[in-house]
Amino acid sequence: MSTLPGGVAVLRPRPHLSFLLHRRSAVVAVVLLVLLVVVMVVAVCVGQTFISPGEVWRTVHSGGRYDLVVNELRVPRVVLGALVGGALGVAGALIQTVTRNPLASPDVIGVGHGAAAATVLALASGVVRSPGAMPFVSVAGGLVAAAIVYVLAWRRGMHANRFVLIGVGIGVALSAIVQLYLTDSQLEAAEQLKLWLTGSLNGRGWEQAWPLAVVLAVCLPALVWAGRAVRPLGLDDDTAAGLGVRVQRTRLGLTVLGVVLAATATGAAGPIGFVALTAPQLARRITRTPQLPLLGSALTGALVLVAADLAARTLLPPVEIPVGALTALVGAPYLLWLLGRSNERR
Repeated sequence: MSTLPGGVAVLRPRPHLSFLLHRRSAVVAVVLLVLLVVVMVVAVCVGQTFISPGEVWRTVHSGGRYDLVVNELRVPRVVLGALVGGALGVAGALIQTVTRNPLASPDVIGVGHGAAAATVLALASGVVRSPGAMPFVSVAGGLVAAAIVYVLAWRRGMHANRFVLIGVGIGVALSAIVQLYLTDSQLEAAEQLKLWLTGSLNGRGWEQAWPLAVVLAVCLPALVWAGRAVRPLGLDDDTAAGLGVRVQRTRLGLTVLGVVLAATATGAAGPIGFVALTAPQLARRITRTPQLPLLGSALTGALVLVAADLAARTLLPPVEIPVGALTALVGAPYLLWLLGRSNERR
């Protein structure tokens, strides 16, 4: 192992194989992983009925009197929260890298709205009844919305500002369509759909977690490629092209990957706002890397969402606040702060 300036180490496990490792990012990733495990254990233990960590361990392995609470309610919910948060964190990092805009995220540029519109219409119309099929419907809706935004933003290349503005407009239009549909639906169905649109992990379980886990596993090779592809995109287009990067194709690939992750996460838990916006920026400030770290963004997103869901279901017992409402409450001031920083730089 050799060391380069900037805290970067070159690892050579084999003579013809080497890769770069940002040492601070590696340390931060380990710390975030430990914190995530701790928060997940606390989330399983804490609730209307407190269960000790030892009892949780025994229940997970061999069952017992807390089998329903631990294995059927809390563990699936916590695992799903970590998966959704990780997917949103990576999706936000990819979209912000493509647009070079810290204000861009899947829920800001219309991808979340497209996924939500497709899922809501599928549920309300009865076209799809199986919860396991919802992620696939959301992916389709998110891809369609992203494709519309991408085509409208293309003018001899994809310009970041136009991409964000058109995405916001498409998102508003899709949101209006959903709201219009809700006004004509039955009261009971409308209430259920409104709860889903808020974004919540309440009542979610393995049936939603497994499809998301499969999508993440399938996307793993693409994420490894994305980890290398985001580095030259931090440079200007001419420099990146001079290094042999096909800029537009790389941007398109990263955008599609981000849309798939965000849309699948939306199908599993509903449109949970601001996690994809805040997690990459928090990870970048912690790791102090020139590019948005994908692994750090994933761990930060998972940690934020699991902690937010724990707070949402314990702040006002026995009432459970939808986690999407809590993340929006905390994320809105952060968005205003980012806007203020952008105006100061100008």
